[in-house]
Amino acid sequence: MNRITVIALNTFRETLRDKILYNLVFFGLLLIGSSILLSTLTIGEQVKIIEDIGLASINLFGVIIAIFVGIGLVSKEIEKRTIFTIIAKPVPRYLFLLGKYSGLALTLLVNVGIMAAGFFLTILVSKAGLHLALLKAIGLIFMELLVITAVAVMFSTFTTPTLSATFTLAIYVIGHLTDDLKVLGAKMGESLTKTILDGLYYLLPNLDYFNVKGQAVHGLPIEPSYLVSAATYGIAYSTMLLILACLIFQRRDFK
Repeated sequence: MNRITVIALNTFRETLRDKILYNLVFFGLLLIGSSILLSTLTIGEQVKIIEDIGLASINLFGVIIAIFVGIGLVSKEIEKRTIFTIIAKPVPRYLFLLGKYSGLALTLLVNVGIMAAGFFLTILVSKAGLHLALLKAIGLIFMELLVITAVAVMFSTFTTPTLSATFTLAIYVIGHLTDDLKVLGAKMGESLTKTILDGLYYLLPNLDYFNVKGQAVHGLPIEPSYLVSAATYGIAYSTMLLILACLIFQRRDFK
């Protein structure tokens, strides 16, 4: 556990040196702040627009950070040839990978925290009231980012950065359409297509499970039991992806 912590902290410090990271957070904060101006275009719905744009911005830029930083966790070590130094030391590969993932998770937590602070400040400046549902929505956004990060790390263990980004982005898009896959499969009757669609429904992550932004913005209740269920699902799915990533990484030949 101590070795994972050391690798995680080193990864966290490395990602903090990435200028792209600061640019993404800056544009995220800029978009959140600009929601005040955009809200003036609509009469009577200013608060909802500010909350909707703010949550969407945190989600969007969090996903971008998770994908484009996550795919570089392994590929950068290979390109710099530092991977040979690491695997030559008495550090199991799975600990190295878990440490990298933990470091990126910490980076995401800090970045989401910064954007959330900017979001809440924007709400206060607009003289709108803060409510717990917004914090719940941000919590599930972070859980979704952990799943996306696990997907990115898994692909980065056996493909190039370009393919990793493409595959992860595709999983993100399809992950928000899994319910549609099940509905479409139900309309196919008993056929091979239905079997494939049902298989994809259960195999791919249901990212829409973490999407409660609409409920938060419109003041609808978000039950604690739902939060626990979504968090459990996210942790379980991320764990399975990381186990698969560790198995692939363990068998990979870097020679």
